[in-house]
Amino acid sequence: MSAAAGRPGAGRAPAPRPLPDRAYAALLAAGAAVVPLLLLLAAWALARGALPLAADGPGAAWRFLERGTWDPVRGVYGVAPAVAGTVVTAALALLLAAPLGLAAAVYTAELAPARLRAPLALLVDLLAAVPSVVYGLWGLQVLVPAVRTGLGPFLRDTLGLGRFAAFAGPAYGPSVLAAALVLAVMVLPYVAAVSREVLRAVPAAQREAALALGATPWEVAAGVVLPHARAGVAGAVLLGLGRALGETLAVAMVVGAAHRAPGALLAPGYTLAALVANEFAEAGDDRHLAALFAAGLALFAVTLAVNALARLLVRGAGRAAGA
Repeated sequence: MSAAAGRPGAGRAPAPRPLPDRAYAALLAAGAAVVPLLLLLAAWALARGALPLAADGPGAAWRFLERGTWDPVRGVYGVAPAVAGTVVTAALALLLAAPLGLAAAVYTAELAPARLRAPLALLVDLLAAVPSVVYGLWGLQVLVPAVRTGLGPFLRDTLGLGRFAAFAGPAYGPSVLAAALVLAVMVLPYVAAVSREVLRAVPAAQREAALALGATPWEVAAGVVLPHARAGVAGAVLLGLGRALGETLAVAMVVGAAHRAPGALLAPGYTLAALVANEFAEAGDDRHLAALFAAGLALFAVTLAVNALARLLVRGAGRAAGA
């Protein structure tokens, strides 16, 4: 007789799960299926709204993306300046926020005294709870005057005189630079929070081994923890990029709403999100409305791709830490 046959209950079919358990599992599965369904519905609604632009013939989508003219009166629509403004503001915001967010994450996760770690982390996380309209009002009342009368002239006089064309020209106040500064403050808590969790996922054995060899806490953070968590930190930065690409209200209040490529950071510009927000209620005909839907679809696709890549990087870092 085999060992399996000698065990009590061997060979019996597993008992069916109770009805409440099956109902609960089905409810959870239905709830999980709602998320991708909502994404598909959003993409379908945007694509359907943008269909009138397809009447322009083959290559209409490419012409819409590379054309630099936005003229509702003549029915000519191109989002190249808004795309460039979206990329420049998001990139500059990340350039400012990523080092600060990473520094905050390293300090709160590795170097701060134990009694200060939780309060400092909470203060950083609270920045994410501030509504975007509050950031927009703060930018309008504080950052825009500062760029117009203080920071802008300083950058123009020190960097813009024959050195960097990005800081040349008059300082208008509402500008690409003001939008980037507002975005940097809004992105910072996301980068800091995700980076902090990724750093905490690094196995304690690696820290202890480095400390046993005589490394200082800073050497452990810089030479052991950060290299191990670099994929997760990259994912945190990409999540911040996705947040910066899609921000609407705060940017629309300070960017200046000028349909032109951002040649100078001190001049007004535009982003895709601000374009849709500012003109959707004023669209005078179906073609204008379709152009706004197409701009929203382009922003939706880019933001979704960036966030998906960030999630994959963070998940990969978590699996590597648990290996």
